[in-house]
Amino acid sequence: MRDLFDIRGKKAIVTGGTRGLGYGMAEALAESGCDTIIIGSSDKIFDTAALLSQKGHQCRGIKADLRSREETYRAFHESMELLGSDLDILVTAAGIQRRHLAEEFPIEEWDEVLSINLHSVFIMCQEAGKVMLKKGYGKIINVTSMCSWFGGQTVPAYAAAKGGITQLTKELSNDWAGRGINVNAIAPGYMATDLNEALLNNQERCNQISARIPAGRWGTGDDMKGATIFLASRASDYLCGAIIPVDGGYLVK
Repeated sequence: MRDLFDIRGKKAIVTGGTRGLGYGMAEALAESGCDTIIIGSSDKIFDTAALLSQKGHQCRGIKADLRSREETYRAFHESMELLGSDLDILVTAAGIQRRHLAEEFPIEEWDEVLSINLHSVFIMCQEAGKVMLKKGYGKIINVTSMCSWFGGQTVPAYAAAKGGITQLTKELSNDWAGRGINVNAIAPGYMATDLNEALLNNQERCNQISARIPAGRWGTGDDMKGATIFLASRASDYLCGAIIPVDGGYLVK
């Protein structure tokens, strides 16, 4: 049974691996013996990679601005150079949040959110797919949101991007499942991360959300680890195009 979840020696790329959920997912892969490249937008990415390396894991960092298509392509190809032109696992966890009423949402921020949260995801998946299809094996794990089911409020760009990732995951799975690539997504519930700082600081809204979570707490990056290892391993070989909620039961209440 342990062999089903064994990913030692696999090669992985994680976008958004500096903090929050992306860090938890990157840490899970590195702890499990993967040679892991993490991509982030600031110099903190190098500190994070160094921290994981100091713990005895294989991890290196690449700084890139995923708002730029050119930077996204560069980050992928630099990752491949570091990984010896091989790739087994891709995790697209990079994402930003901007909050405004829909009628006031600045178009510049719409473009920014869509560029990072959706366009870069497609580029990374497409480039990874080209590598994985050649060897007939690969695991792609996208990160979507509860906004795949709910619209949210004051987050039209985020909701549009995450809804897009959900459908993109299904489409890529249809194209690639028969050729050895599993494409699935994790939909985190309400997580105590920087991305939800506005909600955490709004006591009334925070209390409303907390009351609906059967697990009785908001999630953390550590709560993403189990699903990540499952989707990255042979244990998920027959799972295709699935959107898995990791939400403490929020969705079903």
